[in-house]
This record gives sequence, C-alpha cells and structure tokens, in this order.
Amino acid sequence: MSPRPSLALLPLLIAACLPLSSARAQTAPPTDAAYPGTLALEVDATDIAHRVFRAKQRIPVQAGPLTLLYPQWLPGTHSPTGPINKLAGLSIQGNGQRIAWQRDPLDVYAFKLVVPEGVSTIEVAFDFLSPTGGDQGRVVMGQDLLSLQWNTVALYPAGHDAGRIQIAPTLKLPAGWQAATALEVEAREGDTLRYKPVSFETLVDSPLFAGRHYKQIDLAPGAKVPVRLNVVADQAKYLDAKPEQIDAHRRMVEQALRVFGSQHYDRYEFLFSLSDQIGGIGLEHHRSSENGLDPEYFTDWDKSAFGRDLLAHEFTHSWNGKFRRPADLATPNFNVPMQNSLLWVYEGQTQYWGYVLTARAGLWKPKTAMEVLAMTAASYTTDRPGFGWRNVQDTTNDPIIGLRRPQAYRSQQLSEDYYSAGQLIWLAVDAKLRELSRDKRSLDDFAAAFFGVDDGSYAVKTYTYDDVVTTLNGVAPYDWAAFLRQRLDANAAPLDGLAASGWKLVYTDKPSDYFKQTEGKRKVVDLTASLGVIVANKDAAVSSVRWDGPAFNAGLAPGSNLIAVNGYAYEGERLKDAITAAKTQGQPIELVVKQGDVVRTVRIDYREGLKYPSLERIPGTPDRLSKILAPK
Repeated sequence: MSPRPSLALLPLLIAACLPLSSARAQTAPPTDAAYPGTLALEVDATDIAHRVFRAKQRIPVQAGPLTLLYPQWLPGTHSPTGPINKLAGLSIQGNGQRIAWQRDPLDVYAFKLVVPEGVSTIEVAFDFLSPTGGDQGRVVMGQDLLSLQWNTVALYPAGHDAGRIQIAPTLKLPAGWQAATALEVEAREGDTLRYKPVSFETLVDSPLFAGRHYKQIDLAPGAKVPVRLNVVADQAKYLDAKPEQIDAHRRMVEQALRVFGSQHYDRYEFLFSLSDQIGGIGLEHHRSSENGLDPEYFTDWDKSAFGRDLLAHEFTHSWNGKFRRPADLATPNFNVPMQNSLLWVYEGQTQYWGYVLTARAGLWKPKTAMEVLAMTAASYTTDRPGFGWRNVQDTTNDPIIGLRRPQAYRSQQLSEDYYSAGQLIWLAVDAKLRELSRDKRSLDDFAAAFFGVDDGSYAVKTYTYDDVVTTLNGVAPYDWAAFLRQRLDANAAPLDGLAASGWKLVYTDKPSDYFKQTEGKRKVVDLTASLGVIVANKDAAVSSVRWDGPAFNAGLAPGSNLIAVNGYAYEGERLKDAITAAKTQGQPIELVVKQGDVVRTVRIDYREGLKYPSLERIPGTPDRLSKILAPK
C-alpha cells in the first residue's frame, strides 16, 4: 500500500494525474452573445441497412481553447438523456490536419480541444449509431422510414445560448423518400435537402420524419396558419385515412383553437409514424410534434380507439410547455440542468386537455372517454399504494430519478404520476371553477387567459407557481394556493375531482370496450383491480404485481411465468374463470409458477371476483363531466 500523501499536496497530485482537459478551466457557461459565423451540418441518412446516421459539421472558430457540447438535457424528456453513448468515430480537423480532443471526465458531454493558430474553420465528423433493437433504446431507422432528432447528430460550441448560434442543416435521404419537418426547405437537389439557417435551439426543436410511403393531410383548410398531418408508414396501405377520420382530426384542431384562442407558430406540422419498424413516440415541439403509433391506426379504426388522444396531447404542448414554459425548465442551452417542479402543470394539464379535446373532437365517443377516465381513476384508487410515502409533487423528480428505466414495483415506487394524477388534479380544479361560478366559468377560461396571450409570438413566456394561482384567481376568486398544495403534497391520490364532476368509480365483472382494446394492444391479461397482477400473453410472463395486493401477499413476483391454474395448463380465460369461481366456492386460487429455475405452487385467497372499472352517475349532483367533454 502506498503511503498517504500530505493533504496540502493532494490538489497538486490530483491535477497532475488528470487529463489536460480536466486541468483546464471548466466549460464556459452560456451567455446571451451571438456566436460569430454560421455552423454547417450535413447528415447522411442513407445507411438504413446499418441504421447509421453520418454527420459532418463545419464550425467557424478562433485559435485557442474550444469546448464542443453534445446536447444532454433534452426538452420534452425533462432529463439528461442525450444519447451520447451512440456517438462514435469522432474526428476533428483544421486545415486538413487532425486536432486532438479530450472528453471532460466530469462532464462526458463536453469535448475539449485547442484550435491551432491559422485555423478559422474546423471540420467535425462522427456517426450516430442508432439502435438496432429495442433493448438499446427507441429504434429510429427502418427500411421504409426514419425519425431524425437533430440533437443526436450535432455538436455545438459552449459559451453561448443555443438561440444565439446559427446553423445551416442539410440532409441526404434514401432515394425517393419524402420528409416532413418544421424547418423550411431552401433547396432540394435529388435526394438532398438543404434547409434555411436557423438557431441551434430551433434546429433541436424541429425534428424530421421521412419515409418511402408518405402522405400530407391538411387539418386546417383555408386557414391563414397551416396545420398539417404528415404521415409516414411501413406500407402505403396504412396511409388510407377515410374522410370521416380526417374530419375528426380537423375538429381536434378546431377545438384546441377554441380553447386556447391563439397560435404561437407560423405553421404546425404533426409528424406521425404508423410503424412496427421504428419505435412509437410522443414528443412535443413548438411548431411540430413527434407522434408514433401502430400501423393500423386508420385501417383498424372501428376496432380500436387506443392512442387517439396522442395527437391532441402533443398539440396542446405547443401552448403548454413550449410557448408557456415553467421558469425552471427554460434553460439557455441543452447542457444546463433543468428542474421539473411544475410538471404537474406542464404535463398534468396537457394530459387533461388531451383527453378533453379528443372527446370534444369526436375522436373518442363520449362512452369511450368515460371508459378511459374510469381506467385512470382506478389506477389511483387501487394501484398506487406508493402514495403512502410519496406525493404528486415528489414525482416531478422522476424524469431525473428514474430516466424511464424499468421498475420492479411501479405501484409502490411510482413513476411520473404528475401526468395522470396531475390530470385528476386539473379535473378537480375545473369542477371547482364551475361550482364557484355557478357553471359560468371553467378551466377553458383559465386556458384562454394563461395560454391565449401574445397571439403570433414565438417567444417563450415563462411561468411560476404564483402565476398559475394568480390566473386561477382571475377566473374565480378562491384560495387556490391551498387547494393545489393540498393535492400536490398529500400522501394520497387526488380523487375528489370525479365526485365533484358528478360521477363515481365503480367496478363490474365485465371489462369495457376500451379496456379490452387496451389489453389487446398491450397483449396482456390485466387483472390489476382484482388479483393485482398483469400477465403477458406471450409465455404467460407476469409483467406487473400490485404491491401489497392479493397476488403479492401470496408470494407472486414480476418476472415469474404462470404454468397452471387449479391443476390445468395456464390460459388467460382459465385464470379469469378461476377468479369468478373462487367468489362463490370459497377456495383459494392455486397457481403453479416458474420463477427462474424454481417451480412452486402459489395459493391466492381472493374471493371478490373479477373487477373492471366503470363510471356511474351520482344521483342528485350536477353532471359537470359531460359538459366538460362536450364540444364547444
């Protein structure tokens, strides 16, 4: 063992052992100063066989130390999830000569170099090795379509706000493919698209979908401000949207504009993939959004309403999250840490409007909207014991805590519950506004006052908790600060809004149509409200066990496989029959379970039968919920 050095010498010894980049000054913080010159970015997206994006950049520079950053903190994800592990082959040159770089070991998104005298432009090249399988992240490149997020293929100089750095992007596509983005095309030469220069901030906020099979649908015919649905699909047949389907999406846009009363974009581009080749997504941007669902969205319209709230949710974000943005989320560049204290507004109220606008547009029938809300309420009635130790406010830290990694017991750990629990809080707010005003005012009035300002402006307008409270008081005076804090800070799920809207949660032994559609899409048997377990159709794998529920207390754990039910080979319907029989026969349900190499018998003493959520009117109360969901 080496002798311990003197504490006085320790800093010098550490500095001597660190790489050169670590011994230099820390990365310069961003400033509101224009970066001299315009960066150029060329992306080659033609290597669909290997799923590799190849990036080349030309960056005007001055001699001396320079730090290049790879975007880390990504808007919409609310977390430090820039996929730097997929950057490979980084090369930097100046005047044809290689320039050495070093990664900062304390900030692995920062690359440090010294620009030699006489070099005014550096050439940067690297590959983005996008996922080849779902276990590596979201697959973004397939044989017939791709999804490009510019933050994955570009570095930018430190020391400047992202909005003060200009960049001119170019993209080469596979032969014959079409692309959609909020960026403006300056020229197209064959399959190479050259876009007009924009700020680096705008570039990252303007993703691109492209594909062999592409269709654009006008969602605002005749409007001064265009709104378009840009669809790419695995096959041409999946682009076949019927007139009544298009009309419903147009009504969604109309209903949103009636709520918010303003537009903070010169045009809005829904980027919409219908694909099994690339992963699904829902991610907001100021003038566009990334949306991805199963290929059969249009072709199986009458069979499933699953996922139809996605477009309304992301469209709402143009107002809530992009134009009006929590002050602690409005950072000057993509490497300054974000804070998420107001995600219950940013995401929670967006979740609320996503449901409401989908219903008002007729994308969901009223019955379907009630079924979806019943499922949400049931989750917070029976499947969130974790609220015994956490609260809604604390879950706003989850994007940084969890990074959406898999969890063993989601019901106890909780995960980003500011979405749906936040939605229930805003239902309570809406009901209270209606009650206070004798049904003359509502959350629609809050939305118009809060989001509907500065029509036509693209500038981000930040807000704080106090701004939310002040606007609510302008709609209907009340102690809104206490009202919100009681629901945000309580160790309990916020469930009172449903009763205040004239409805209550009940359970029946028959699943709703939407519940069955959800089971079908997820390919599971969902017995959360009864046994407290979800079983995948494939391999009878137990994917979820409710903490402290009947299955949990009997010893069942996620990751197990069900082999038999009451002496017979496992089938989903057989397990349901056993639950029904146990209600009257009084015998425990006996499961043979394989967990790793261990096979054992689990006996679940549960006798309350099948339970599926439904909503029921509370007699003698105002039916505010139906009014909320009715078109304006």
